[in-house]
Amino acid sequence: MTDGGRRRGRLKVFLGYAAGVGKTYQMLTEAREMKDRGIDVVIGYFEPHGRQETIALSEGLECVPRQTIWYRGSEFEEMDTGAILERHPQVAVVDEFPHTNVPGSARVKRWEDVQILLEAGIDVMTTMNVQHLESLNDQIWQSTGVRVRETIPDWVLKQADEVVMIDLTPRALLNRLARGVIYQPERAEAALQNFFKESTLVALRELAMRQAAHAVESRLPDEQSTGPAEAAPIHVDRLLLVLTPEPSSAALIRRGRRVADYLRAECLAVYVSKQGDLGELTREQRDSLERQLNFARGLRIETRVLQGKDEAEAIVTFARLHGITQIFVTRQKSSALRAWFASAFVQRIVNLARDMQVTVVADRSTRQAS
Repeated sequence: MTDGGRRRGRLKVFLGYAAGVGKTYQMLTEAREMKDRGIDVVIGYFEPHGRQETIALSEGLECVPRQTIWYRGSEFEEMDTGAILERHPQVAVVDEFPHTNVPGSARVKRWEDVQILLEAGIDVMTTMNVQHLESLNDQIWQSTGVRVRETIPDWVLKQADEVVMIDLTPRALLNRLARGVIYQPERAEAALQNFFKESTLVALRELAMRQAAHAVESRLPDEQSTGPAEAAPIHVDRLLLVLTPEPSSAALIRRGRRVADYLRAECLAVYVSKQGDLGELTREQRDSLERQLNFARGLRIETRVLQGKDEAEAIVTFARLHGITQIFVTRQKSSALRAWFASAFVQRIVNLARDMQVTVVADRSTRQAS
C-alpha cells in the first residue's frame, strides 16, 4: 500500500539479454490479451525501432501522446508521465525501463517515472536487458569491452512483482540480425562489433537466466520462516565496504551490492577520515569521495564517515560494533610505493579482523571503455 492507503501498482519486468530477443513483442502481446479481457490498458511509451511485427501489435492499443522537450536547439520526445497519471489506466505499457530522459524532464530516469505511476496505483509492464543492471556494470565491461551508460539500481528491479525472462538462442538472434529484423544494415554492422558476438551473447544470456532465477528465489520464503518459534536465530550476513576517493570504489560498491543481494544481507559503506572533516583531502578528492558516497546511497547502502588516525583499527572496531561478517576493500593499481602501503593496509585489516571474511576487490579501472 502507498502512504495514502492506495494500492501500489504492480510492476512486471520483461528481462532479456540483447535487443531483438522479443521483450517488447511479448509485452505488447500480453497488453492486447488484457484489452480483450476488458482491462483498461494504455501504451505509455513504445519504441518501435522500425520492427514491423512489433509495430503491428501496438495497433489498436490506446497510446498516450508523448511530451515534447527542447534541448540545445533540438526537439525530443519523452513519456508524458503527467498525462498518464491524468488518464489513470489500470495498466501502462512502458518500453525501455533504463532510459535516461533528456535534460529538462521532470525526472532523470524513466524508472523514476515508473515509480510515480506505481505509487499512483497504476500497474506497469516494462522491458530491460540484464546488462543495464548497475551491479553488473563492471562485469559487463570486463567481458565485452562495452561500458553500459544507462543503468538501473538493483533495488529497483528487486521491487518488481514479476520478472519474466524472454529467451532466444544466440544463434537464432544472430539470424534475426542478419535478416534485418532487429536493425537496419548499417546499424546491424555496428552491433556485430559490440554485443552481437556469439560468445558475448552466450555470456549475457547466462547472466540473464541467473538474474531471473535469483528474482524468483528472492521471493521464496526462507525455509526457517516456517519453523518452530524456539528455533535458533537465523544468521544474518552484514557487509562493510571500505571506500576511498579513487574511482575504483565504484566497482567495489557494485560488487558489494550484488553480493549483499544474493546473500540477502545488509550492506554498509564507510570512509575513514583522519581529521573527521575530510581536511586531509584535496578539493578534487572530496568531490570524488562525495560522488562515491552518493552512488552508494543511490543503491540503498548506508554510508558513514568515521574518524581515526589508524584507519584499519577504526574500520575493524566499527565492523565489530555493527556485527559485520564480511569486509570488502580495494587493492589499488598504482606506483610501487603506493602499492606497498595499500598492501600493508589490507594486510592490517586481515590481521585485525580474523573473525570476519575480508574480500579484496581488484582495481581494473585502467581498461579503456568502448
